Amino acid sequence: MDNLYLLILSCMALGAVVGFLAGLLGIGGGIVAVPVLIYLLPLAGFSAENVPHVAIATSLAAIILTSFSSATAHHRRGNIPWPLFKFVLPGLVLGAISAGFISQRFSATLLQQTFALFVIFMAIQMIFPFKVKESRKSLPSGGGLFIASLLIAIIAAMMGIGGGILLIPFLAWCGLQLREAIGFSSASGGVIALFGSASYVMAGWNISGLPEWTLGFVYLPALVGVVMTSVVMAPLGVKAASVWPTPVLKKIFALLLIIVGVKLALT
Repeated sequence: MDNLYLLILSCMALGAVVGFLAGLLGIGGGIVAVPVLIYLLPLAGFSAENVPHVAIATSLAAIILTSFSSATAHHRRGNIPWPLFKFVLPGLVLGAISAGFISQRFSATLLQQTFALFVIFMAIQMIFPFKVKESRKSLPSGGGLFIASLLIAIIAAMMGIGGGILLIPFLAWCGLQLREAIGFSSASGGVIALFGSASYVMAGWNISGLPEWTLGFVYLPALVGVVMTSVVMAPLGVKAASVWPTPVLKKIFALLLIIVGVKLALT
């Protein structure tokens, strides 16, 4: 029981950091939450073979609230081209639902190493950011958008993130205005998080040996701890972003992520 209280308190601290960094640096929470949860979850009695799956699933579930909150704000500003969803939504839903079952076929070691490589890739992108520019290209056909959204949703849900780092550059490259690409990504991230976490619940439903308060692969005490504080701290991070040297901080944070990614890959 003491370990459970310690884990919940640790997840509340994690949520505060995740929320603040999301507001300050504009990064997704999953890239921070998953590595920390991988180290925290053994306190609750999770075996090594289930830890990466539970960490990713719990991170994904925590993104639901923040994504839809962000999408609401973008909707009020008219930044979301809703008609585009009729082509993209089926791919997002199918890809996100598939992710939990696909990841179940990965061993814990392979899934953790895949995530570690993804962390390193994202960190490098933060140090040397891709220049996301609006182009004069036109959006692909409905079939092309379905395939692209399907692949993006699978990757995002398997890594426990909302998918903005993949979707925004793609949409901007396809000719969507950058503000609309960001707004559309926020709404899409909510869909990926919702159906992705549902898939992890279903995929882990009959897994034996999971501790109490686990819903499939989603660990509810950790989820509650992270969400409680992340929502409170995100606005503070946004305010700090107008004063603090965010480009420098982003590069320092990226170097720390590379260290974390290398350590996860070698563990």
